[in-house]
Amino acid sequence: MTELSNSYLEEAIEDSRPYASQGKVNMNLPDYGEANKDYLGVSIITTDGSCYSAGDHDQYIPMQSTSKVISLMLALQDFGKDRVFQTVGMEPMGDFFNSISQLESYDTSKPFNPMINAGAIATASLIKGQSVENRFDRYMHFLKKITSNDHLEMSGEMYEAEKANGSRNRSLAYFMHSTGTLVTDVEEALDLYYRMNAVMMCCHDFARVGLFLAKGGLDPDTEESLIPAHHLRTVKAIMMTSGMYNSSGHYAVEAGFPCKSGVSGSIIGTVPGRMGIGVVGPAIDEKGNSTAGGALIKKLSRDLKLNMFGIENTERTKDHAF
Repeated sequence: MTELSNSYLEEAIEDSRPYASQGKVNMNLPDYGEANKDYLGVSIITTDGSCYSAGDHDQYIPMQSTSKVISLMLALQDFGKDRVFQTVGMEPMGDFFNSISQLESYDTSKPFNPMINAGAIATASLIKGQSVENRFDRYMHFLKKITSNDHLEMSGEMYEAEKANGSRNRSLAYFMHSTGTLVTDVEEALDLYYRMNAVMMCCHDFARVGLFLAKGGLDPDTEESLIPAHHLRTVKAIMMTSGMYNSSGHYAVEAGFPCKSGVSGSIIGTVPGRMGIGVVGPAIDEKGNSTAGGALIKKLSRDLKLNMFGIENTERTKDHAF
């Protein structure tokens, strides 16, 4: 097995960076353009505290859909699994992440899962608080705690861009309101969703979120449990089946560990019991996943034997045979 080191990660970055040419930068995001296309960075933090980084790992980008991991954890904490999944489903979807057609299905009017836009808006509506500001403060407090980064903040420019380009998300929210799926104030749910998407993070921050999941929801500083294990199992399962949009099945096979991507080119990866992975690669494919970042994730899985379904992770010794 390849040994994890900074020099190995630099080689992996250079092998994966050419895949950026297969994607396009999301031009709806402020300060994003062709100059960002070849950016690619990675940070890996192992459960023993070792940290490795390479490439453009100190480049800050908006969370975008990686925020859905955090909002799902908060909603589960506030209401529990049964209530959350009365509002949103837990099944993969073969359509695009911002699709409205599924909501019009006669079978169900609730979103398929919390990792698509409609599902994330519905999930955001479940986060407790007296106001949008209070709910967002809770989100930021939790995020800063699990990343050990008190300097994280929302980009005002990114937030305004989210609102300006939010027609599709607004349509999704009002449609859900019309069917009774979204029962809280629509504009407040949308505003919280826009704010969460606009928080700026780098590879290290994304990796710390992955590490939090990999270590069973323990506070990175005090080792105190911040979220029950049964909620973490739910989050990681949803990430595995739906975290990479309608390429999630492909990544389940080729990477084999829970991941969540965002259209900014961000990726959070978590290998339970082993490590958290954070990737920045702004060039994305038509499904919303980083092209170079995706290639890097799959290379890391092959080289470092990270696939949870690999025989090396499933063999039983005679002592543990049933």
